[in-house]
Amino acid sequence: MSPTESTARFSYPVFLDLHGVAVLVVGGGRIGARKAEGLVAAGAQVRLVATEVSDHVDRAAMAEVREKSFDDGDLDGMRLVVTATGDFDVDQAISTAARARNIWTNAADQPVDCEWILPAITRAGRVTGAISTDGASPALAGYLRDRLAEILDDRVAEVADVLAAERRAVQESGGSTEDIDWTPRLRELFADS
Repeated sequence: MSPTESTARFSYPVFLDLHGVAVLVVGGGRIGARKAEGLVAAGAQVRLVATEVSDHVDRAAMAEVREKSFDDGDLDGMRLVVTATGDFDVDQAISTAARARNIWTNAADQPVDCEWILPAITRAGRVTGAISTDGASPALAGYLRDRLAEILDDRVAEVADVLAAERRAVQESGGSTEDIDWTPRLRELFADS
């Protein structure tokens, strides 16, 4: 089977609750800073390790900043790792060290050294759209994300809030929302816009 015929590696989409989760980011440049910022926004407790920490890094947002070279001790207590040093060999070595401890790793722009990848995302309130190309083309994922952002507008965010309240009411009355066909309600809510 050729590589183009093989099964996608990153084909099981999942959204994680990272509130309070210890995540290591190795790399203090623009890319490492962007990855750390997204993780902090998701509630992660980020330990950033870098020989040089650029002005892109919001030091106050990090749980910890270690201005030094990576060593295996930086993995202590971590649940996830993002490595974005810009040096293929260094990122690969970090990924190998994390794998030895069964810590899932994302190596920026190196899908071969990843257990997980970051999709291109767009948000409207509590609605999140994520696009992935299995690491084949981040540019295509970004393009598709931008098209999706045109659909995920303020109205979509409002509908999500309305439906969350209606689901909660059903559950509080002892009912289950699993067997409800929400399609007519969705049509009604979007017809009002």
